Amino acid sequence: MNAITRTKSAVAAAAVLIGAQLAAVTAAEAAPLGAGSVAGKTPGGTESRAAAVRTAAVRITEGQVGEAAPGGSLLYPSVTSCLTVTVRLRDGGLVGAHASIFQVPGEYRSDRILAELKRRVGARAVRAVEVRGAVGAWDPSYFTKAVESYGDGEAVPFPEAPDPGGIAAAVAAGLGQPRAVVTVQDVPDGDQTVS
Repeated sequence: MNAITRTKSAVAAAAVLIGAQLAAVTAAEAAPLGAGSVAGKTPGGTESRAAAVRTAAVRITEGQVGEAAPGGSLLYPSVTSCLTVTVRLRDGGLVGAHASIFQVPGEYRSDRILAELKRRVGARAVRAVEVRGAVGAWDPSYFTKAVESYGDGEAVPFPEAPDPGGIAAAVAAGLGQPRAVVTVQDVPDGDQTVS
């Protein structure tokens, strides 16, 4: 199998995964608020939607950047072929990005998401940066040139093996942080909650 055929196969497989992820997210958003997601109850014992909103994790879907105040948490739903990047601030807050190999319409591409994450962090002190997700599906260059940026006849880089060191270096450079504060962890498919 040549490199172009392999890349086209990988692109097709990722497109199927993204379609499944979007369907799962839509179903999850349509689900009613359950007892497991509520932190408090009203005096009559019924669930309090206001309490759930105050304690709910900040949800960050593909191509988005979000932030949780100190003591809060971030929820990255349906992480399959994606990477999540969580910046732990010294004050205890969290700023995170859900980087997708393929751009979700209206959201940040992989080559623009770190710049937005850096903008959101601003001048605040950073304690650590955690990258989690499908490490083996990512070439570090996706953070500097998105898959959608390649034209006809251009070869899209395809990872032959996981490159956590390269991903860490790319994230550190994109955020303007020392490489030493960035960790990378391959995490199985599913939702990720960071507290």
